[in-house]
Amino acid sequence: MILCAHFGLADDAGTMLLALVALAENLTPVVQALPPDGLLADLGGAEKYFGQDAGQLAAVLRVRALAHLGLDCAIGLAPNPMLAGMAARDAGPGTTRTVRPDEVDRFLAAKPVRALDGVGRTTAGRLCAYGLDTVGRLAGAPPGTVQRILGARQGRDLQERARGIDRTPVVPNASARSLAAERTFPRDELDPVRHHRALLSLAEELGVRLRGSGQACRSLTLTVRYADRSTTTRTRALREPSAHSPALADLARALHAALGLQRARVRGISLRAEGLLAAEHTAHQLTFAPEDERARRIEAVADRARAKFGPRAIVPGSLSDAA
Repeated sequence: MILCAHFGLADDAGTMLLALVALAENLTPVVQALPPDGLLADLGGAEKYFGQDAGQLAAVLRVRALAHLGLDCAIGLAPNPMLAGMAARDAGPGTTRTVRPDEVDRFLAAKPVRALDGVGRTTAGRLCAYGLDTVGRLAGAPPGTVQRILGARQGRDLQERARGIDRTPVVPNASARSLAAERTFPRDELDPVRHHRALLSLAEELGVRLRGSGQACRSLTLTVRYADRSTTTRTRALREPSAHSPALADLARALHAALGLQRARVRGISLRAEGLLAAEHTAHQLTFAPEDERARRIEAVADRARAKFGPRAIVPGSLSDAA
């Protein structure tokens, strides 16, 4: 069985997540961090080694997290990572939701298609327009129909997930799949200029962190938190995987503009770089625009200066007096 646990950590609690991974590694060496607040663990070998079932091992992990770190968690147990993640989302804090192999169809049948990994608002809208609004209906639809709606590859992959099939392995010590940064305003902020300065600062920070770790991202997720503690979240893919700060800033501004905020009282803005991959595996589309290549060369020089003299050694002029 695969265990998925979420501990409700803040985005910046990276050290705490590492400690939780270390606790899980006392049960099984096959543990993968899921930033910002979760982990996956393959308990197959541990069940045989300790002579306990997955539910008992999940209870041990919960007790150790409470005893050592004062953290409770929601745990999902299922035959594969996708199902374990869905089960964990169903579980409340301090509870474990178990989906056994013979329960998979019943567990998935009534869930909305948005509950499946990889189904966003646009894809869900296209499926619902054809009456495929639940996972069960999607699983039972003729494969040719689904592939005509979504395309051959996406339709095939998504229908497999609707039938509870996930071939993704748990990868020990896997790199983080996302990076996040947040700016909180000292008071409810209505000034759009300050909103845009925060966006630029977030994009610059993520760009520096991505380039420093030799990574690029495929998409950005923007979350705006308001005075009443409600939030709005939007995600959009980059035209190509990138760690180039201006490209990140352009997309962040586009996401923000799409929200159509007028006099919104904003308390905080966060930006998450998702779909991370090694920068060496990405390709940059040549633009033949000298200013773009010049900006990238300047960025590389600035990164070297920051590595030598500290993160505040070079700051964009528009952020020179930013907090």
